[in-house]
Amino acid sequence: MTHDTIVALSALGVAGQVLVAALLLVGLLALTGVGGPLDAVRRLLWGYELRSAFVVAALGTGGSLFFSQIAPFPPCELCWYQRICMYPLSILTLLLAARADNRVARYLLPLPVVGAGVSVFHLLVQNGVVKESLQCSLSAPGGCANSWINEFGYVTIPTLALTGFLLLIGFLVLGSTGTAEEAATLPAHAER
Repeated sequence: MTHDTIVALSALGVAGQVLVAALLLVGLLALTGVGGPLDAVRRLLWGYELRSAFVVAALGTGGSLFFSQIAPFPPCELCWYQRICMYPLSILTLLLAARADNRVARYLLPLPVVGAGVSVFHLLVQNGVVKESLQCSLSAPGGCANSWINEFGYVTIPTLALTGFLLLIGFLVLGSTGTAEEAATLPAHAER
């Protein structure tokens, strides 16, 4: 049962990585002046950006709790820092989505940006590019370099965290940006 859940979470991570790649491609096209795909994504997600961010944050929070409480893989020092960035987002995005208050989404962006940075550093430690600190090696059995899971040849816990943070950045940016014309089409109770 535990391994099946790990595979399911890893498969969700791969699906998230495909979505991140698609959003990056759309963003690059928009930067080069091709705005059609970005407009299509905006129309597709219009009004659901914060709800999408909540789903990602809730899955990230639930997944990390699954790994530490059920699997049980003790979280290392860097895992704790990633959790510090993810856990508040699951509550805050839910509250903001319930109020349809997209104006505040931009103020949440530092959490996934810092979390993504920690995830990248964790991946560098895990892959031996950066030397593991003594504090990190003492924080959990095997330290921060230990890979508790390795599905599909590359999906590890920090890979899943990085995917979640990148999706959160994308949804929060989409939720916090928009033109005055778009704001005019929002429901009366929504704020942008």
